[in-house]
Amino acid sequence: TGALVLDVRHQDDFVKGHIPRSIFIGLNGDFAPWVGALIADVKLPILLVAPIGKEKEAVIRLSRVGFDGTIGYLKGGFEAWKMAGNDYDTITAVPAADVMAKINAKEVPVFDVRKESEYKSEHVVDAINTPLDFLNDHLAEFPKEQTFLLHCAAGYRSVIAASILKSRGIHNLIDITEGFKAIKASGIKVTNYVCPTTL
Repeated sequence: TGALVLDVRHQDDFVKGHIPRSIFIGLNGDFAPWVGALIADVKLPILLVAPIGKEKEAVIRLSRVGFDGTIGYLKGGFEAWKMAGNDYDTITAVPAADVMAKINAKEVPVFDVRKESEYKSEHVVDAINTPLDFLNDHLAEFPKEQTFLLHCAAGYRSVIAASILKSRGIHNLIDITEGFKAIKASGIKVTNYVCPTTL
């Protein structure tokens, strides 16, 4: 059908396992705005991977923002896919503390998918801003072979970004769990804070 496989589970579940090339936009975050921003064609057929019991909610929430093309959902959820022996993909995700030394030594590139205003307010020193809203415009900036790190504010948007990158064949990424919140707490070097209202 040429359908988009849309996974609406929690990001932690998506990280542990998902259908290859599926896109993650979790029901637990800003679901409707991100669906509207990232899925350009409202007529696109959609196949859902949802938590068991949340399928109807997902269909309703999609239709509220004009996406009436849901043609089905994965019966039994992702576990049924896995139990059937089908191939699945994962995302490498690490706590900020585990990569602090590499980031501070500038051994690995860091990509920040928060909004430009969030980035300008405070960011990891030398991090590259590739806002999720415009991720497709930045695809050429991601290394083709070298491993790179990805983060957002708290871990939701970076998993969306990781799913999009992986669907485009970019797999050499590592997600920083809990995002910038954890980065600041870990002692990774960040720029001086600037109040967003002054920008």
